[in-house]
Amino acid sequence: MNVVVWNENRHEKKNPVVSEIYPKGIHGAIADFLQEDNINVKTATLDEPEHGLTDEILSEADVLVWWGHMAHDEVADEVVEKVHKRVLEGMGLVVLHSGHFSKIFKKLMGTTCDLKWREADDKERLWVVDPSHPITEGLGQYIELEKEEMYGEHFDIPAPDELVFVSWFEGGEVFRSGATYQRGKGRVFYFRPGHETYPTYHNKEIQTVIKNGVNWVRNRNTPTSVYGNAKPLEEISKK
Repeated sequence: MNVVVWNENRHEKKNPVVSEIYPKGIHGAIADFLQEDNINVKTATLDEPEHGLTDEILSEADVLVWWGHMAHDEVADEVVEKVHKRVLEGMGLVVLHSGHFSKIFKKLMGTTCDLKWREADDKERLWVVDPSHPITEGLGQYIELEKEEMYGEHFDIPAPDELVFVSWFEGGEVFRSGATYQRGKGRVFYFRPGHETYPTYHNKEIQTVIKNGVNWVRNRNTPTSVYGNAKPLEEISKK
């Protein structure tokens, strides 16, 4: 399986707190734990040519993992179109935390993807609400994070195909934190935790969810439909 981990890689350059938590960048931290499962992982960042997402890289990718926050508008529309096309063709997409506001996620959802938020060291408890889902394999009933940024409802997304996690925060808010979608041949998994100033991606249970999510969305090489003017089946069978 070929996975590309994309990160805008801006907070790591500007905020010493972030660079201390993630000395290799958020993309490097995620790549490291994915490689523990013998997954072929490449990383890509915003400031690379074509944001590191060339035609060759995308054509080989079974899964793209996306983290962005402060520079969504700097992502070129032509790159978004290429990623969108690949998702419809079958490439899996895992969108993390503030990637809910990325151009690609909003394009795939067709909504604003807006929400409430509060950065105040909230405790978060992610409840597993679909224990039969493969993304929850290896987990208990919930994951508890002592400090995270709060996201609260209403989350302006389409009704998920499958709702896997719901978060509760000590301020009383709840949030649909793990949601899956099918777009064309591609699977999409949105997973909420991962604010840059907290060591969330060093948490083993969070790593388990992301690994499971990558495996669940991966390109399955299912049949590709042919559209347009169709010949009768009897004419096809004669050939």
